[in-house]
Amino acid sequence: MTPTDDSAADSPSPNLPDPGRLAGIDFGTVRIGIAISDPSRRWASPLEIRTRSGQEADAKYFLRLVREHDLTGFVVGLPIHLDGRESEKSSQARAFAEWLGKLTSLPVVLFDERYTSVEAENYLLAADMTRKRRKKRIDKVAAQILLAAYLDSIRAKSRLEDEADAHQRFDDPGSIDG
Repeated sequence: MTPTDDSAADSPSPNLPDPGRLAGIDFGTVRIGIAISDPSRRWASPLEIRTRSGQEADAKYFLRLVREHDLTGFVVGLPIHLDGRESEKSSQARAFAEWLGKLTSLPVVLFDERYTSVEAENYLLAADMTRKRRKKRIDKVAAQILLAAYLDSIRAKSRLEDEADAHQRFDDPGSIDG
């Protein structure tokens, strides 16, 4: 799972403010899985599953979610085929992300969600849950996996940038105070 190559161009706002609590969204036309991070963005936790009930009701729900959890941004899963092609569901997720950003005035990042549902299913199977209990949890666990992968990716990017800065200072003798 990685940020999409064109997420910066197509997201309502690709840069999420730091720090602050984020919500991970496993988008679906019937159900939406939701996970949230802690304010320092070290972990992600499954929150709930929203059964869609019309745009007006969904708008009220997401505005309440922002208020109650003091959210600073969203990470919306972008369904992509294994070969990297997008589908009709990808277009729907992009439209949802755009709607969510406009509705809440918060930045939204699209993030590749390949394998999140499979990982969630495997995790719940390993927990020895019945099919009925898995169905009640899979979307929010998929949202948690998506959000955790996003958080891991921004930490890894930050580490790489720090290492590059350190190499730059080491390679440039004029940058060393002495």
